[in-house]
Amino acid sequence: MREAAKNVFVASRLPKRAGVSGWVATLAPRAPRPALSEAVSVDVAIIGGGFAGLSAAHRLSRLDPTVRVAVLEAGIISEGPAGANSGFIIDLPHEVSSDDFSGESEGKFRDSVLLQRSAIALATELAAENGWGKELFDPCGRYSIAMSTEGDKHLEAYSLQLGKMGEAHRLLKGQEIEAVTGSGVFTSALFSPGTIIIQPAAYVRGVADCLKEPVRLFERTPALSFERSGDSWLVKTPKGSVLAGKIILANNGHAESFGFFRGRLLHVFTYASLTEEFDPARLGGERKWAATPALPMGTTVRRINTGGGDRILVRSRYSYNPGIEISDAAIRSAGRLHDSKFARRFPGLAGVDMQYRWGGAMALTRNHVPAFGEIERGVFAACGCNGLGASNSTAAGMAAAERVLGHDSELGRVYSRLAAPVLLPPRPLTTIGAKIHLAYREWQAGTE
Repeated sequence: MREAAKNVFVASRLPKRAGVSGWVATLAPRAPRPALSEAVSVDVAIIGGGFAGLSAAHRLSRLDPTVRVAVLEAGIISEGPAGANSGFIIDLPHEVSSDDFSGESEGKFRDSVLLQRSAIALATELAAENGWGKELFDPCGRYSIAMSTEGDKHLEAYSLQLGKMGEAHRLLKGQEIEAVTGSGVFTSALFSPGTIIIQPAAYVRGVADCLKEPVRLFERTPALSFERSGDSWLVKTPKGSVLAGKIILANNGHAESFGFFRGRLLHVFTYASLTEEFDPARLGGERKWAATPALPMGTTVRRINTGGGDRILVRSRYSYNPGIEISDAAIRSAGRLHDSKFARRFPGLAGVDMQYRWGGAMALTRNHVPAFGEIERGVFAACGCNGLGASNSTAAGMAAAERVLGHDSELGRVYSRLAAPVLLPPRPLTTIGAKIHLAYREWQAGTE
């Protein structure tokens, strides 16, 4: 509910967890930071402790180590959408337009790469400073893999465009990618060396746990409302409050829960399953790799090691959920699809079952731009990840922090050039159109 005349913004709903992420379940328990239980005063309050919010906090502290910051996380760090992520901090777009490059399209490509590589730069700094190992942060690159002639053609076209842009990459044929994946079903692949692969739950925990005073993190502390209080903003939580000079909304689709970007965000969930551990000897190839699909809306696959053996992650299926929550039945339905995808890709692992299944929320916009910028005096949004949560949300959080402090950078100038999210059609048309579009794109991806 939004009461603009009174400068009061009340949350109409709070985030809900969508299943148990296998990334979280396979980590050792972590003691959360205490909830806010008093009234505090800070320079900046950040609502949301995912990729955007934590990155904003780090960028603020790097630009001004004296700035007082309160990060409010509704749940427990890593147990929200960030910890449900597939773990790719991507430096290149998933695909490049097959049209001849005009100055405008080349400029958009360069801007996209700058945003995503800014996210990688921050992540790389944090990894080096904190001595994170490759089980958490691995600059190993990613594969885009194909299982069909159509997928092969798409990767070849993508390779040509990347070549025009001077971007390093390598095309692999069937036997070459089989040597990586241990599976003979993949027909080709394109390797991009610049992507960082993370264990997303461990990564966001690590980012949170290296925050230092005067940045304070409060978990299990949802922001229930915020309102203008003189020249500042008063954020109310269940057991406390924060008086802040400025606010960064870093809660992705839940910005709409406070009344912002209403009718401009598409709330979409994607789903993942993680197998039980299996004997590595059952599957040849490399024991750690990560692959996105050749065609959009296809299936993402990762092979990971979790101590007692190896596991396979399968991510596929998209659903439109304007209430920003999904049912257990939806997770089970997606899981049945994952089982068939897994069996098709790894016939030699028959009898290996899925152990964890979950969903993760995304906020998309119709014109594929972030929900970003100063939305009220002193309130800045870093939302609308458009499906690349680790990369885009990190960059948006950094840019929002820079804007709060009046810092000029090329990253900020890229965001200043972006259009605002456009209005969606009325709800019934949006719901029908979104569901048809998602179903069509999944059908279009075929076996991929």
